Amino acid sequence: QVQLVESGGGLVQPGGSLRLSCAASGSRFSIVAMGWYRQAPGKQRELVARTTRSGFTNYADYVKGRFTISRDNAKNTVYLQMDSLKPEDSAVYYCNFEGVVSNHWGQGTQVTVSS
Repeated sequence: QVQLVESGGGLVQPGGSLRLSCAASGSRFSIVAMGWYRQAPGKQRELVARTTRSGFTNYADYVKGRFTISRDNAKNTVYLQMDSLKPEDSAVYYCNFEGVVSNHWGQGTQVTVSS
């Protein structure tokens, strides 16, 4: 069984920064890609950023230039550096690890951007 443990969410003022982390543990599996998604109240879960093991990275248009996804393959960990945060970035953020035949989600961490 695979467990994804997220950390780093919280309350921040507009313009501030947060760094999310997500580490995988448990059963070993071949990771194809790692990503971050978010879900605001009343909205569907949406992609924020995704990076493949081969190095391809893509971002949602609304976070380009503000968020940076990175990973440590040796530690099976993915990070999301979020800068210049806006109130509309408030949501529950979920990490996702894609395997060849499996898909795993973290428990979610709340990010609230408010003054």
